[in-house]
Amino acid sequence: SRVLGTGVLARALAGLDRPPPVLVSASAVGYYGDRGNEICTEESGPGKGFLAEVVKAWEAAAAPAARAGIRVVNARIGVVLSAAGGALAQMLLPFQIGIGGRLGGGKQYVSWVDADDVLGLLLHAVRTPGMRGPMNVTAPLPVTNAVFTNTLGRVLGRPTVVPVPGFALKALFGEMATELLLHGQRVRPAYAEASGYEFLFSTLEDSLRFQLGRERPEGADAA
Repeated sequence: SRVLGTGVLARALAGLDRPPPVLVSASAVGYYGDRGNEICTEESGPGKGFLAEVVKAWEAAAAPAARAGIRVVNARIGVVLSAAGGALAQMLLPFQIGIGGRLGGGKQYVSWVDADDVLGLLLHAVRTPGMRGPMNVTAPLPVTNAVFTNTLGRVLGRPTVVPVPGFALKALFGEMATELLLHGQRVRPAYAEASGYEFLFSTLEDSLRFQLGRERPEGADAA
């Protein structure tokens, strides 16, 4: 598991005669649980639910490295957008065949981040000596699932008129669907912004168009 692997690595690094100066340990925005419209920053406390508990344990597993004097950054990563795989690649087929739609009511927030900014933020954490503790790896402008759906449909030039009811998701995937698909977090990367990171992609449409190789029509505004 992620928790076990992180713990093994942290203890191994802590035991070295010459440990590395920094450890950037992957984490997730699931730490915040389902928070509705609340804006979550690194100062926000943990949420409730299975995923939040898992992420808390995941971050705690890196503690041996911090106690050994290693600068530890817990990178709380959002929904990564990359055409090469992951969440975006899995979303494409339903939209391409015209059955893409919002999940449930569509009001749950999606804290997305472009794959190139993930790399940029992780490098920023390594190269910025004062950074330690949690760092949200998300774009500055999270959107609701409904907005995400409409934006992806617009970029692909496909309709988004077939919503997926919450009860159908629960029937197909069980209770885990509630936490993974029907809950969300409105996360802001306050630490990264305050420490001087400049995002390559701040708007969802710009990121989607870049990843999917779709040019913006002339005169169209970003979303």
